[in-house]
Amino acid sequence: MRKKKNSPRILIVTPEITSLPQGMGNMANRLRAKAGGLADVSASLVGALFRHGADVHVALPHYRKMFNEDLGNMVSEDLRAYMAHFNSSSRIHLAEDRIFYYRDTVYSSYSDDSFKQAVAFQREVLNNIIPLVQPDLIHCNDWMTGLIPGAARKMGIPCLFTVHNIHTSKVTLECIEDRGLDTASFWRNLYYDRPPVNYEESRSTNPVDMLTSGIFGAHFINTVSPTFLREIVDGCHDFIAPQIRREISAKYYSGCAGGILNSPDEADDPETDKALEVRYTSETHREAKRANKVAFQKRTGLLIDPDAPLLFWPNRLDPVQKGCQLLAEIMYDVIHRYYDRKLQIAIVANGAYQKIFRDIVEFHNFYDRVTVCNFDEDLSHLGFAASDFVLVPSRFEPCGLPQMTAQYYGSLPIVRDTGGLHDTVEHFNFRELIGNGFVFRDYDAGGLKWGIDEAMRFYSMAPELREKVISNVMSGARNRFNHDVTAGHYIDIYESMLARPLL
Repeated sequence: MRKKKNSPRILIVTPEITSLPQGMGNMANRLRAKAGGLADVSASLVGALFRHGADVHVALPHYRKMFNEDLGNMVSEDLRAYMAHFNSSSRIHLAEDRIFYYRDTVYSSYSDDSFKQAVAFQREVLNNIIPLVQPDLIHCNDWMTGLIPGAARKMGIPCLFTVHNIHTSKVTLECIEDRGLDTASFWRNLYYDRPPVNYEESRSTNPVDMLTSGIFGAHFINTVSPTFLREIVDGCHDFIAPQIRREISAKYYSGCAGGILNSPDEADDPETDKALEVRYTSETHREAKRANKVAFQKRTGLLIDPDAPLLFWPNRLDPVQKGCQLLAEIMYDVIHRYYDRKLQIAIVANGAYQKIFRDIVEFHNFYDRVTVCNFDEDLSHLGFAASDFVLVPSRFEPCGLPQMTAQYYGSLPIVRDTGGLHDTVEHFNFRELIGNGFVFRDYDAGGLKWGIDEAMRFYSMAPELREKVISNVMSGARNRFNHDVTAGHYIDIYESMLARPLL
């Protein structure tokens, strides 16, 4: 395997992406396939590495429909010319398989379809893209790339595996090989439901755990916040599968695991955001946020009052992780307690609890105090700019982006003390006027209510003091949570991995 010590070649393998630097190849600005935060993180990391001058390449599925390619109408000669030009001049390498071509979404709701998609992606990466790119290091992301670290280990290529979520999938070697990926050479580097006796014995009866295999096979792993890594190792979350915790703990105690915070999308900038009524900086935020609040209130039917404190919910309405049931439990009490202060709550999110919130609004006739809207990208951006506080009362949070995005826009987060929220929000000190949000400890309605009370205590401060604090939070967030900082941490890991001998 070629080694270029002065300019190591990095191959980032990801199932989703938002945008890529134009200099990386044709169509870089058209490759958008997003299901969640992984797409933003992948794009921003690649962009930052590219700006740093790294020899970075990307492998992702060829979602032709989502990429708006009308290849179906190309005649064969045109199609061959298109593909030859694309592949010869690009740092972007698309995994080709019909299962990707006509999809509307990155992931399927059918587990069998998701497995087929994951295996097809990894088959193309291992069989075609890695031999073409000849990387010095491979960086894989989440369970859909979980087979690659074991194969990379067999090939003698250092591999970093990033755990964005704790979801996994299980499938036998037989099913994997029936999809065209030969695992016989690296089967020992995968993780199984039970200890394998030998290849033949396990091939048809002993499922491979995809996420745990990625952790097990990689030379180094990282989670997307330092505290979430420590919580997993310490057994703080009973919903994390035992095998995932064991393998992450093994990497941690062997010095082969770390935590690197994600950063908000670079487009989340109140100075340039086209979704805002009025754009602003940390110096001009006060009047601009008031104007954006009025614009948001008009669009959502809330009582129009720029002085009304506005709490914004930007996360999906998932009661398992995000804590929306805590807000439902206290919504009446909070609105009633601060009714004379005209407190308002805005929910711009989809999910199971949307109907429950709508029922609460209808029952108590809170239409001018609480709005519940389907998720809309522009409305969500306006919500960050309009709001005074953002609610993120998660049960667990591998990283979380809304609490960081909120600070960009001068909205202080109200969060539970867990995972990435712990790493990015410091509770406000009223005596010293330092801190960037409000942090509560216990995952219950009382904890969230206390956090809201602390926020309203802040809102009662003199406007000039609030303005100074918000300016400091906005400028501090820009310096602390950005993609160059994140990329720098990944570059440090890459350099460390390339410098050490492979085991």
